[in-house]
Amino acid sequence: MKQLRYTITYLCGVGLLYGNAALCATTDPIADLRREVLDLRRGYDARIELLEARIAVAERAANRARSSAAEAVEIAEDAVIGATTGSASANAFNPGMGVVLVARAADIGHRWDAIPGFISGGESGPGKSGFTLGESEVNLKASIDDLFFGNVTFAFEDEDGETEIALEEAWLETTALPPGLTIRAGRQFSGIGNLNSFHRHADDFIDRPLPYQAFFAGQYIADGVQARWVAPTNLFLELGAELDWGSGLPASGSDDTSPGAWSLFAHTGGDVGASHAWQAGVSYLSADVRDRGVGEDGPGEAPEFTGDSDLVVVDFVWKWAPLGNPTRTNFKLQGEYFRRVEEGTFDGMQIDTDQSGWYLQGIWQFIQGWRVGYRHDRVTTDNGSIFLGTLLEDVDESPRRDSLMLDWSHSDFSRLRLQYVYDQVLTESDSQWLLQYIMSLGAHGGHRF
Repeated sequence: MKQLRYTITYLCGVGLLYGNAALCATTDPIADLRREVLDLRRGYDARIELLEARIAVAERAANRARSSAAEAVEIAEDAVIGATTGSASANAFNPGMGVVLVARAADIGHRWDAIPGFISGGESGPGKSGFTLGESEVNLKASIDDLFFGNVTFAFEDEDGETEIALEEAWLETTALPPGLTIRAGRQFSGIGNLNSFHRHADDFIDRPLPYQAFFAGQYIADGVQARWVAPTNLFLELGAELDWGSGLPASGSDDTSPGAWSLFAHTGGDVGASHAWQAGVSYLSADVRDRGVGEDGPGEAPEFTGDSDLVVVDFVWKWAPLGNPTRTNFKLQGEYFRRVEEGTFDGMQIDTDQSGWYLQGIWQFIQGWRVGYRHDRVTTDNGSIFLGTLLEDVDESPRRDSLMLDWSHSDFSRLRLQYVYDQVLTESDSQWLLQYIMSLGAHGGHRF
């Protein structure tokens, strides 16, 4: 019995020992922490793998978006280049149409149609008093295809109560030649000088300077081919050449295969600091003149000139705008000098004339929309004593004018201009007042420097 009691006691003790060991094993805090850390690590690894997978998906989507955006930008750039090829922006498929309305009211005391000492022609003189329609324009331009750009401009003008329509411009221009090179063919404003290539409504004064009226009858328009090349240099450099078969003064037209006139021109310019820019140029025009009539009578009805006409033009422009921003205030100084020599026969007489002219003008925009300007222009002749008592007789005082201008632009499409001219073209001076409006409808491109 006693032995049995010892056996039971032993077994109970062994059971208690194993039970405490098992209890200790299940309640060990270090083991529990280790298990928790292991579980967290597994959970974080799974989350990190999930985040990495999501990042990879997002990166693939971003790369596809960047590729699509780059393609869209390239397509947009091609569309813009195609739409803006040429002198002004235009729709790639439909012509850009623009209309410019011009009219004026004037008080002219002494009207003249010819400058003493010069063979006149075309549009010369201050015009007549009263209200008259100016030279309004209708313009069509567009990209023809990926190789050519086209432009047509019709001018409407009132002449003694009758409306005259003239084809002012009609040309095509290349768009796919080597960089910087363009060729233009058709009727066009010549690139000689500075002001000549601008439309009249873009001028800073109502009328053209006297040298333009004396040597070009307002504007030299060439019928032929023009080539321009802009050099790939930091300093702007443009070279150009023209062949002209037309009859715009000083040319007289040519029925031969060779052109009746040709010209060369070069322009250069650049920036001076952040607020100043300049451009200067020199041009040469040579015309083989045949039977050029005086005034509006035409060949065979009045004294005619046949011979050689050589003209040199030097031009410059200086512009100032605070930090290059002309929106509120800016200033422009502009001038040109002309020198022409003509040799040949006039009304059966051998002649050798030397004529010159120049103008200088300054335009100041003192607040946004408002500008004031001053211009002095004059011409001189040395035709010789052979013309005493005729229209080409040298005058004692050079024909000259002084003009003051004030204009207001409500927007880029409307302008009102008041101009006073102290005219000394004739022997008797004259004070002239002119009021003009210029209104643009539809598309119209920007102009050169």
